[in-house]
Amino acid sequence: MKLYKARIPTIANDIITQLRKDGDIEVTNGEEAEKDIQSVLAEYLRLDRLIVEKTKDQLEQRGLSHGMFGRVRRSIAEKMDFGLGEEGITWICNQVLETFMQSSFIEEIFAADIEMRRKMAGILKRHMMVDDELDEEVRLRIKNLQEGSNHWDVEYAKVLEQIKRKRGLER
Repeated sequence: MKLYKARIPTIANDIITQLRKDGDIEVTNGEEAEKDIQSVLAEYLRLDRLIVEKTKDQLEQRGLSHGMFGRVRRSIAEKMDFGLGEEGITWICNQVLETFMQSSFIEEIFAADIEMRRKMAGILKRHMMVDDELDEEVRLRIKNLQEGSNHWDVEYAKVLEQIKRKRGLER
């Protein structure tokens, strides 16, 4: 699952809209409340990039193979109390709830944290699962090529980049 920078405003809008519609929160300024959520999502991306850079540095310093990337990345994320994958969604939801508690743009919170977390997680998953849709679309476009061949790999990367650019999903 990936969070794309281009999706941040849409995600923030969807969260505020859903929580308002369901009567979970009362908002004094919707645009500013959305900016609060956008700041949490931007911070998630910043920390994710930082962890990737630290991971690369550690791999190089220790002389480890790139195959250890995932394990080292997870270790660094745990030390920083940062969530990856499904845990990342939980991390984001917790940060958004903390932001709601401190925001001057959220007048009142009526729903339980667990209920709002569930709703926000659903919205986040929907927007972050874009990779699965992209993969499916790319495979449909290059279905005439033999998967696993060098030509397939090159075409897959090329078509994926075209689709991402078309949808404005550069990371």
